[in-house]
Amino acid sequence: MKRSLLSLIFLCSIFANAQETGESSLGTWHMYFGTNKISDRFSIHTEGQLRYFEQADNFNQLLLRTGLNYHLNPNTIATMGYGYITTDGSFEEFPDEINTKEHRIFEQLILKNKVWEFLFEHRYRLEQRFLDFGETTDTQHRARYRLQVTLPLTDVFFLNFYDEIFLNLQDEVFGQNRLYAALGINVTHNLSVQAGYLKNHFSTANFDRLQIGVTYNPDLRGIFKKDNSGS
Repeated sequence: MKRSLLSLIFLCSIFANAQETGESSLGTWHMYFGTNKISDRFSIHTEGQLRYFEQADNFNQLLLRTGLNYHLNPNTIATMGYGYITTDGSFEEFPDEINTKEHRIFEQLILKNKVWEFLFEHRYRLEQRFLDFGETTDTQHRARYRLQVTLPLTDVFFLNFYDEIFLNLQDEVFGQNRLYAALGINVTHNLSVQAGYLKNHFSTANFDRLQIGVTYNPDLRGIFKKDNSGS
């Protein structure tokens, strides 16, 4: 009887902790990505993400990111960029709560290749993170690697999968891992939409997230050529 009671208390404590951290809630990430071509070699990366602990409710994070891409060839892209991130790390709401603010510089290399019908993308990224917790600040460094596989089903529909690992370059090495699967639709040749599921694993917590992503890659080379000819 005593053992059963202790087991029940243990299970209740786990459930209560999951409630406090938001592990038991299905959150949502709303995302936009853009590669804006401005010349044959250069493009501008634009990105915005709004993340919630619950479905479009209980704010977790706002992420804004941009960068300059250099296209070495159709399968190789080098990027230097900047991101601004504000994060509410607590599932529960507290009065006078201060969100963490982060300025992030990153360097990135993307390599692409095709095997049969599968499109592979390897993304390597280094990040320098300047964090402001309100009363204290910190500088951290991180490395990320993402393997993404895209499988076209038709000219319109495709499947997308990726796994990404985050490695801290200080303290505890493992940061997090993201496993993702989605169904995508090519609306036009430069506009696509994806709806998918993400499993976000940390050393002490796991989160389930639905993702809605829009990718729009306009070709702006004509506009820039007109501006240059006009000057």
